[in-house]
Amino acid sequence: MRHNKNMRYLLILASAAWLCCAAQFNLSIAKLREFLESSVKMKESDIQVAQFLKQVKLTEKLDDATVEDLQKKGLGPKTVTALRAMVDATTTLPEAAPQPPKIEYRPPADPTLDEQHGVLDEVREYVANYSKNLPNFICVQVTRRAVDMSGKGTAWHPTDTITSKLTYDGVREDYEVILKNSQPVTNVKMEQLGGTVSEGEFGTMMKEIFDPASHTIFGWDHWATLRGRRAYVFAYDIAQINSRYHVEQIDTKQSIEPAYRGRVYVDRDTKMVTKITLDPYGIPPDFPIQDLHVTLDYDFAKIAEGTYMLPLKAVLTSRAGRAATKNEIEFRLYRKFETGSTIKFDTPDALPEDQTNEKPVEDGKPKKQQ
Repeated sequence: MRHNKNMRYLLILASAAWLCCAAQFNLSIAKLREFLESSVKMKESDIQVAQFLKQVKLTEKLDDATVEDLQKKGLGPKTVTALRAMVDATTTLPEAAPQPPKIEYRPPADPTLDEQHGVLDEVREYVANYSKNLPNFICVQVTRRAVDMSGKGTAWHPTDTITSKLTYDGVREDYEVILKNSQPVTNVKMEQLGGTVSEGEFGTMMKEIFDPASHTIFGWDHWATLRGRRAYVFAYDIAQINSRYHVEQIDTKQSIEPAYRGRVYVDRDTKMVTKITLDPYGIPPDFPIQDLHVTLDYDFAKIAEGTYMLPLKAVLTSRAGRAATKNEIEFRLYRKFETGSTIKFDTPDALPEDQTNEKPVEDGKPKKQQ
């Protein structure tokens, strides 16, 4: 008997959503349904659930149709037997309140070709003026590097964390390494630390994709939600003959400019680029670097009195021989750059993954424009 009480207590603890109601042993049909659906998702024991139901007093009539519907959710036979007994015991109770109608989700229609062309024209204009509209600023760039010696990209082992000061003067970026593994360093360039390095986060990659000289082929891909905002997603492809994406093996000085393709995410309301993916293809098999993949996320950042779309995080993965490498590069603490500007150079915690993960368009309403 004591064992059964403990098991019931554990079941109640495991289903916090209905804890308060269950503690009083009174449940409406809606709360009963909520509890049973939760028990299936949490893979609660059939015996355990059936025992708990014996302690429950329903406040509304339970009918056979509701039991059959619940049985389809995956309830065990002992639970169903307990529910059948509750049907007989509640015949004189008032009818249960009707379930609210289920809202069937309908994805938005794909934009027409004219709308797609109009969006891409607006993006081209935005990209062409992107760098000119940025203020002078400084920020913290944190590069977390890892390696997977199996080459599969499934067992990453951190190698180092580089914290740099990034300064933008309206024309170009300047990088100064400040910390390596939280220890101060001086007069060191990123290239001197070995490993994989990347460039182009502040507009170069975006500019080359939308440059008419690249003869980029665009095509509609899908709708997405990114950081709570609705986005158009276009696929793109740039042939090798038009590519300016430079890949260099620093030690051997071997370099190529391969063809590449990927996706561009465009904020529906502002027509700003919010994410780019890049996958080179056709890399010669004897080139030392293979399996390159780049993602670059932009997000709103406040600098002085203005709000700008600026790099948030870039991830670069590649393979050299059997070893895979990964650079996760975050851009934090944007500040206006002025004479005497200061910034605190600690290494912040990594951004949570949901800041860069795409979500389906039905996941909540997009946020209003900031």
